[in-house]
Amino acid sequence: MVKDWLKISATRPFSVKSQDYVLPTKSVFNRIVGDQGFELRFAAFLEKCSDVVSFAKNYFAVGFKLDYVNGSGNIANYYPDFFVKTSDNHIVIVETKGREELDLPNKLGRLKQWCEDVNSAQTDQVFDFLYVDEESFKKYSFKTFGKLLNSFHAGK
Repeated sequence: MVKDWLKISATRPFSVKSQDYVLPTKSVFNRIVGDQGFELRFAAFLEKCSDVVSFAKNYFAVGFKLDYVNGSGNIANYYPDFFVKTSDNHIVIVETKGREELDLPNKLGRLKQWCEDVNSAQTDQVFDFLYVDEESFKKYSFKTFGKLLNSFHAGK
């Protein structure tokens, strides 16, 4: 049973270090600050997609994290990068990566399990996940989020 939820719009104000950003119109945050250049390019892509209702960067202040077993066998926290809302009842949690990392399969496996668990526990919204690597994102020129979602199957 799902007992609690996070509401992104209820995130308390927070500050970030001075770095590059995207000014969104489809997000509750007034700036999207990325950990890397690819996250900013991805945020700009989401901003342009006509089939994206809204999106948000998953900052630590939002509080959405998943525990997973890392490559060393220890429990660690995983913070997926973005939430993308494509309709009132469909949300995609997106992980973007500029380069491969050893724990990525464990993180994606945990995210997949979380989506399956939450979808079986409630029917108000459907949660899906997506992994987007920078090399493939550069290689293909997507015009809509739906095309991107249908094209990237890694981790599924």
